[in-house]
Amino acid sequence: MLWWSWVGYAWLTSVVDPDEGPVRLVLFAAMAALLVTSLCVPDAFGDLGFVFAVAYGVVRAAHIALFVLASREDPELRHSVIGLGASTAAGVAVLVAGSLLDGNGQAAVWAAALVFDMAGPLVINPSGWRLVPGHFAERHGLIVIVALGESIVAIGVGAEAGVDGGVVLAAVLGITVACALWWAYFDVSALAAARRLAELESVPDRNRLARDAFSYMHLPMVAAIVLVALGTKSTLGHVGDPLEWETATALVGGAALYLLAHVAFKRRALGTFSGDRLVAAIVLLALVPLAHRVTALVTLAMVAVVLWATMAVEGVRHAEARRTVREAEHLRHGGD
Repeated sequence: MLWWSWVGYAWLTSVVDPDEGPVRLVLFAAMAALLVTSLCVPDAFGDLGFVFAVAYGVVRAAHIALFVLASREDPELRHSVIGLGASTAAGVAVLVAGSLLDGNGQAAVWAAALVFDMAGPLVINPSGWRLVPGHFAERHGLIVIVALGESIVAIGVGAEAGVDGGVVLAAVLGITVACALWWAYFDVSALAAARRLAELESVPDRNRLARDAFSYMHLPMVAAIVLVALGTKSTLGHVGDPLEWETATALVGGAALYLLAHVAFKRRALGTFSGDRLVAAIVLLALVPLAHRVTALVTLAMVAVVLWATMAVEGVRHAEARRTVREAEHLRHGGD
């Protein structure tokens, strides 16, 4: 739900100027409501469920209100906003109703609310939305950077108990993993996808691509980085011990999920099939049981080796395509 809130505002800022006075005030209010929503997350299935639901509703209401303001002189956009407003209202209403339940009932109703909310764009005519391709792609790149930054912070937090040779090595391996995740996205994939988005002349096709490849498929990417960060943090606290099943799954499975998300992203955005990343993801999933038996340091090293081996293989096999993409980006920015 927090992701979907961010996605909504990523689309919104293509049609409203956040520097305008009234818009800025509404965005400030939405930020405050989103902060309350975030603070309620740890106890959202407990005493703070209702507060969480109401605060989330405020975030989404501000989003729709600004879209309505932006669509005053754009009938196509207004039509899309009305459809989005209906799905959002249904999702928030179900969310609030679910917050009054307990246990499995609340979880089931909230799952339905999430479906209502996130499925709305799939049934709304995409031709009405307005998009600035370069800025839209850049915002998604920035959210990936934020997630990677949190993974770096997690390394420092994990080492707070003390520093020795094993912790230093684990920290270096953790940075190595984070760099591999960065490379997998920013070296070519993000550049090529952004260019593809900008080159599409059909508004409906462009909006569908933005919706599918960015709004939907970046969610598992960011979730995977968070999982890897969680696993890395635990690794630094127990470098000489095997990881618990949950932690091993988060670290190794998170890296696999990241690669699988890339396979889907590249297929949708570029029409290519990344067999190398699929094979690497399968290898990582096969390593999950082993990660529970070897030391945490060895597990982290295995993840780093698989990720960088995949990047190296891709670099050799697709060297010409990589060079073409990066040279085009260099020229676009007026490079020498």
